[in-house]
Amino acid sequence: MAGSEAAWQLARHGVAVRLYEMRPVRPTEAHHTAGFAELVCSNSLRSASLEAAVGLLKEEMRRLGSLVMAAADAARVPAGLALAVDREVFSQSITATLTAHPLIEVRREEVHDLPPGVTIVASGPLTSPALSERLRALFGSEYLYFYDAISPIVTAESINTVIAFKASRYDHGEDYLNCPLTREEYYRLVDEILAAEKVSEKEFERRRYFEGCLPVEEMARRGKDTLAFGPMKPVGLADPRTGERPYAVVQLRQDDRAGILWGMVGFQTKMTYPEQRRVFRMIPGLEQAEFVRLGSLHRNTFIDSPRLLRPTLQFQGRDDLFFAGQMIGVEGYLESAAAGLLAGLNAARLVRSAPLLVTPPTTALGSLLAYVTNSERRDFQPMNANYGLFPSLARRLRGREKKAALAERALHDLAAWQETHGLTHAAAANPLQPGSSIGPAILAI
Repeated sequence: MAGSEAAWQLARHGVAVRLYEMRPVRPTEAHHTAGFAELVCSNSLRSASLEAAVGLLKEEMRRLGSLVMAAADAARVPAGLALAVDREVFSQSITATLTAHPLIEVRREEVHDLPPGVTIVASGPLTSPALSERLRALFGSEYLYFYDAISPIVTAESINTVIAFKASRYDHGEDYLNCPLTREEYYRLVDEILAAEKVSEKEFERRRYFEGCLPVEEMARRGKDTLAFGPMKPVGLADPRTGERPYAVVQLRQDDRAGILWGMVGFQTKMTYPEQRRVFRMIPGLEQAEFVRLGSLHRNTFIDSPRLLRPTLQFQGRDDLFFAGQMIGVEGYLESAAAGLLAGLNAARLVRSAPLLVTPPTTALGSLLAYVTNSERRDFQPMNANYGLFPSLARRLRGREKKAALAERALHDLAAWQETHGLTHAAAANPLQPGSSIGPAILAI
């Protein structure tokens, strides 16, 4: 995701790019295709509302001419207040755009070393062992790591819609399927989740889950009511069969444009595959569920960015080496792509001997990268874009009013920053105009 966005930004600013992608020559634990920007679920891009910082981040990226956002908007599927996409259409669009660009040379091979010259490493949380070893030698210290999880997907025709009903919380459309549970059904499900056989961990792997994407069994372990107040909360919903609010619900979200596939919201897990089928078919409405993808958990690697990176995303020890994406400690596809966007812009400016950019801390992107590269931070953990990272407003506001004011200030400051640095027409540039070639810049993804 980050490498795709960085390559786009370099090419659209006239810099020739050599883009490395090791798939399908070398697969990863989480990917299933050779396409660029492969997502694990349709709603991976999350909220589209400016009431959420990630929604603001989307708008900032649009105004900066993001390829990822252009592809996402074109591949959008219904999901209420979220930006969900048809994953295949989204990935195919980005892959086709990059491979067709006259300034981008795609090489399908694994990168084992860091090349000389302007380089962006956006190899993601599943960086190959060979490149990981090279980076470890460069940093002189061990990586940090955490675990990320993937939710199951079922076919629409296998869902019992006599039981599962369409609705979004608080009447925001009918974009989710909801499987209602009584109190007894809920506690029985929690008991089985806790008792189910789990995939064993290797002894050298220490659990360090990201709080925003906990396995369902980890949430259940923290208390039997945790799920009922988390992904299974029934607030804002009423079962049309009874007219009453269920004790808990399992929500399913449309995963493709045709509505054939539906993902289980918040049900990422380390249960074994047979146990997932057994336990999840206990959910009312999913008794005959056909699983096209089961949940999984994999280790994501990220670097100690506050110690290693400058706010420009340059490596402290080498001016022409940039890092971007989830490996720098931003959590989420959108956040990863946004980091790739800034790294691409700065790499292009370095090639042109122009001053490098630091995004305003009052913006979603700027506040996130300020967190990631804050050298005073000691206990560094991955972070999503969120309004808690923003500098305080001049006046005291709360709730939606505060978020609206933060978003308004962010877009105002972004526009002024773009004007200052000559980026005001970023979204209007035609990426397929060959222009003049400088470079190459080299990206390893």
